[in-house]
Amino acid sequence: MKAREVKRFKLTQKYAEKRAKLKAAGDFTALQALPRNSNPVRLHNQCMLTGRSKGYMRQFGVSRIVFREMASKGLIPGVKKASW
Repeated sequence: MKAREVKRFKLTQKYAEKRAKLKAAGDFTALQALPRNSNPVRLHNQCMLTGRSKGYMRQFGVSRIVFREMASKGLIPGVKKASW
């Protein structure tokens, strides 16, 4: 899964400028000819450590479960365990 996401990310970077030009020109048939995975909408947010996509916390780049474990071990500065 992670390798697939890396491939999609590289494709979005490669075709970003071309996609923007085609959108500005209104050439939607040429946009459809581009690879599907080059569209940034197809990227998924996934936890850097576990690869979990659900419960992803964008600010930290990890899932809620990993965040909770790291916070309870004191690995995230400024986060205190309240009542969870």
